[in-house]
This record gives sequence, structure tokens and C-alpha cells, in this order.
Amino acid sequence: MADRVIQTADLSRIEQNLNIVFQNLDKLEGRVTQVNNNVNLVNDELTKLAEDFRDYVQEAARQTERQLAETRLIKIRQELETKFGHYAEIRRTTTGILQADDLGIVKKETITDVTEEMMVTTPNYWLAPCLVALAAWINDKPEIADRAVREAIKRDDEKTSLLFALICRRADRKQACLKWAKRYFENQDAENLDRKCIVMLDAYASGLLGTDSEGVVARHMEQWISCLEEKPGFVEKQITQWSDAINQKREPLRDSSYTYLKKYSATWPVLQDIMEGAHLHAIMFDYLDQIFAQQTSSETVKRQLDGILDSLVGNYDDEEIPLRKEEKLNQFIVDYEGDKRRAQASMQVEESAFETHKDFTQLLTDAAMKPESTGASVSTQKFALSLSKEWVGNAYQDVIATNRSKIPNEIEIHLTAGDAVIFQGRTKDGENEGELVANFNSYIDKAKADALSKLVLSGFQQFCLYGGGVIAVLGLIMLVMGNLFLGIVAAVAGVGLVINHFSSKKNMETQRQNTENQYEEMRKNGTQIIRATLAEVVDFRAEFSEKDAESAKVTDFIEQLSPDQYVKRVGDSTRRVKINA
Repeated sequence: MADRVIQTADLSRIEQNLNIVFQNLDKLEGRVTQVNNNVNLVNDELTKLAEDFRDYVQEAARQTERQLAETRLIKIRQELETKFGHYAEIRRTTTGILQADDLGIVKKETITDVTEEMMVTTPNYWLAPCLVALAAWINDKPEIADRAVREAIKRDDEKTSLLFALICRRADRKQACLKWAKRYFENQDAENLDRKCIVMLDAYASGLLGTDSEGVVARHMEQWISCLEEKPGFVEKQITQWSDAINQKREPLRDSSYTYLKKYSATWPVLQDIMEGAHLHAIMFDYLDQIFAQQTSSETVKRQLDGILDSLVGNYDDEEIPLRKEEKLNQFIVDYEGDKRRAQASMQVEESAFETHKDFTQLLTDAAMKPESTGASVSTQKFALSLSKEWVGNAYQDVIATNRSKIPNEIEIHLTAGDAVIFQGRTKDGENEGELVANFNSYIDKAKADALSKLVLSGFQQFCLYGGGVIAVLGLIMLVMGNLFLGIVAAVAGVGLVINHFSSKKNMETQRQNTENQYEEMRKNGTQIIRATLAEVVDFRAEFSEKDAESAKVTDFIEQLSPDQYVKRVGDSTRRVKINA
């Protein structure tokens, strides 16, 4: 009977089905492993894509800002031309009249007609009555000249006094030049100088005012400095304003070779800042050397005075300042490739150049460091730097000290997985490579052990081996006892549990091996990153020391300056136009 039952319960078909199940489980396990690998690959790609996208968004924002700034520049310049274009015509006419009279090729009546027309077409502009007075003097009409001068003084005493001081010097009328210069300086306040005072400083530094006038200018400058030095906080103010102007010459690091520090050090922003500060010394030395290496102009006194006159009348007037400031800001945005934050920072330093009135030391600072905005000549830059040498020297020492004070004692190194920091270390000079690598290996060993400790069979999966065996045996017994249906079910269930155990065990071994490989790959890559970052720390410290040492060249350069050395002396000369103050 038993033989018949066993024969009837042919298990070959069950065995075949179980083999198929095993094969399918193997294929499923392979697919699961492939899916895990694909998921990891996708995560890596997504992380890189996110970084690329952030870079793209930032670059797109900068390009948009630059394009907007270029558009605004066009509109601002159009508005300047619309509102103040007629001023430019008068400005161009001033030296034109003087040069035409020098050559004697334009009829005096024509000069009168031109200036009178400008007087009518540009009401309230200070320069128009000045030109009428100039034409009246040329035509020997003192009454008209006197009335025109009075009107010009009424409209703008300071600029009118400056203009006629220069014109009188051009005509070799020294006493008249002296009177106009005295008038101008007597109206000035050391703490509230007209920004056009740079023109008089330019003429003085170029040696164009003559001996008597130089005495007037020198005495007033001494009085201004003495007055300002008595103010509380004067020294601190000089250090601040010169430090700001000096730091304005800093340039951002471009195409930095410190790729590992930039990516794997939280200290990088500080390192980048101090390296820019170290590079500033070479930039500043080149700036100073370029100024003082330029030879004194060999042009005639007349041509130099014409240039200064052009600076006085050709530069924008106070009414134009709001638009000029907007123009400068947008030009910074264009120059800095759409970096609006840096443009605004530069504009804050540049603000003083647009002030209608400022104290004497600020005038010197702007003349020396912002010649594009102030219109200062090279002679004025030399003189302003030389006269301010003590303040410049103190400020530069402060710039050096401030930059050095930011040098970190230790540089952080961090390794990340995605957005999470998995390891942190510190180094002073890159010499603790062994210690950091050992610490990283210890971290990897612990992290790997923790990860592996979680990759074990669950209680149910472990039960499946013995429990499944027992159930399978019971199923066979039932088959022997003649309970065909329950026997088959129990046998299949038992075998399935055993299969589940071995399948889970195999899958777990695969996961553990993958985890081992992942952590060993992390160990390899992390060790390489640590060593490369430490190598860059060594290079960074060496480059910083080299660049920082160049500060001595700048301080030595400043120390050798002398204001008397940079005030040009010129001989007497003759002028045709007769102008009385």
C-alpha cells in the first residue's frame, strides 16, 4: 500500500517546478542588484546634475543682469544727451574761443555772436555768462564783461573763480590769476570743498599757477590739513578711507588651481579672501609704479592749461550726478560680468567721487585712487599720494594686518556623500597626512562595520531553514500516511521556506559584498582626496607667503615719496588775451 501511494505521489514534477522557482529567484536577485546599481548611478548623476543646474542658474542670472545693465546704460546715456547735451556744446566752445583768439583766424564779432546765442539758449547755466565775459574782454568791452562776470559769480561763484584763475594764468596775467585763486580759496571750507577743487589742485601739481599762486595754494592746503587734524577721529578716518580705496583695487581670483580646497574645505571662502588680499600687493605696486613712471608732460603751458580747462568745463555738472551714478553702477555690472553684489560693493567705495562737496583729505584720496571719476591728471595723482604718504602708509599697514589676521590657524577638510558630510579633519600645514588618513580609515572601518551589522538575516529568514525542513518532513510523512493533498501542500511549503532561507542568505551575502566594495571605494577615493587637498594646502601656504611678502615693496615705495618732489615748476610765458580780475 505504501509503495503504491509513493508511486502515485510522483514528486518529479514538483522538483521541476522548484528548480524553475530557484532559477527565477536567481534572475530576480540579479535584477535587484542591477536596479540597486542603477539607483546609485542615478543618484550620482542627479547630484552632478543639481550642481550643474545651480551653476547654470547663477550664470544665467549674471548674464541677465549684464544684459539689463547694458540696456540701462543706453537709456541713461540717451537721457544725459537729451537733458544736458546742450551743456556739452558750451563746454567745447570754451577752449575753442581761447584757441581761436590765439590763432587770430576767427572774427571777434563771430565769437561774440556765438557766446550771446549760448547765453540765450542755456538759461541758468553758469558757463554761459563766463563765455560772454570772455568774448567781451576779447572785444575790449569792459562794461559787458563786468556785468557778465557778476552774473556768472551769481550763478556759481566757485566754478567761475576757478575758470577765470586758469584763463588769467593762460593769458600770463599773474596778478589777476592770484586774485581769482584767492577768491576761490577764501570761499572754501576744508571740511566741505567743492569737488571741482581737484582742478586747482591739478594746475598746482602741474606747476601751472606760477610762483605767487603756488604760495597761496600751499598755505591753504596747510591750513586745511591743520584744521582737519584737530578733529576727533581724524587718524582713524584716514585709515578707513584709504583702506577702502586700496581694497577697491583687489581683483577676484580667476581660474583658481586649488580645485580640491575649493570643493572639500569649508575654510575656502576665507582662504580665497586672504589670497586676493595677498595678490593685492602686486596689483598696488604696479598701480603706483605706473603712475610715478610716467614722465612729466612736455607740452607747452598753454596746452596743459587747455587740458585742465577742459577738465573743469568738460566734466559733468552737479545736476548730472544722479544719472552719472546710475551710469557708473551699471558700468560696474557690465565690467564684472553681471556680478551685481560686487558691483554694488565697488559702487559704495566709489560714492565719494560723486559727492558735490567733500573734505580735503577725501579729495586727495579720490584724486589718487579714482582718477577716472575725478578727472585727476597723473601729476595730481603723484602729488596727492605724496602729500598723503603718512596716511597711505598707515592705511596700507592696516590692510596688511587685517588680511593677515584672517589667516586660519587650521584649515578644515570635509568629505561628503551627497549633501551629507561624512568625515571632517583639520590641518595646519598639510604635514599630518598620516594622522588624517588613519582617522579616515578608522571612520571607514567603523561605518562599514555598522553597515554590515545591519545586513543579517531576520529571525523569520533564519527560521525558514529549520522550520521549512520540519514542515517538508511532515509533508512526506503525510504522503506516506496517505494524506495526499495535505502532504503535497506541506512538502511544497516546507521546501519553499528552505528556498527562501537560502535565497535570502545569498542576497544578503551579495548586499554585504556590495557594501564592502562601496566602503573600500570610499576609502580609496577619500584617501586620494585627503592627500590631494593637503598638497594644495602646502601650495596655498607657500603661494600666500610669497605674495604677502610683496607688501614690503609697496610700503617701501610709499615711504620714499615726497610731495615737493612731485610739484612741477615751469618758467614764465607770455599770453595774448588781457583779462583783469
